[in-house]
Amino acid sequence: MSLHADALAVLREWPAPDAAQEQHRQRIITHLEAHPDGMRRDCFPAHVTAGALVVSADSAAVLLNLHGKAQRWFAFGGHCERADETLASVALREALEESGLSHLDFDATPVQLDEHAVPFCDPRGSVAHLDVRYVAVAPEGSVHVASDESLDVRWWPVDALPDALEDDMHALIALALARLHERRGGTS
Repeated sequence: MSLHADALAVLREWPAPDAAQEQHRQRIITHLEAHPDGMRRDCFPAHVTAGALVVSADSAAVLLNLHGKAQRWFAFGGHCERADETLASVALREALEESGLSHLDFDATPVQLDEHAVPFCDPRGSVAHLDVRYVAVAPEGSVHVASDESLDVRWWPVDALPDALEDDMHALIALALARLHERRGGTS
């Protein structure tokens, strides 16, 4: 199965948690149905990207990166590459590369979808990233390292997040923590 076919299958089966997420899901599916190259960075004016929010083993903190070009705090993520076989593998690869972590307990079901304009991504002009986001847990005692794409990588307590953190990141954190709570059988 191709990366494109995998992404369509994943998104067609994904149960959106609310109406706004369903709109994003439909937007990405429509995009992929219309663009065989819709997973590739050179698809303009939009393409699918993937990433993951990294959560501490005790769910008390999230690992965020201060993006070098955007100069804002985000979860890890980025573009699909030719060698990627699944949407989940894109998200896991990006999280490992950008965090410097060697291992993550990765949940292969998307937790959130988002669309955002990225003015610095393409020389032809602003492009939309149709982002599929996952959640991953870092093993206790993991050591992170900032990649060349980040100005900083830092653990943030979930009750003391960066002041300028965007609303979609707050929503992602809430969804990720709820998913982890559910995976753990509703226990802390």
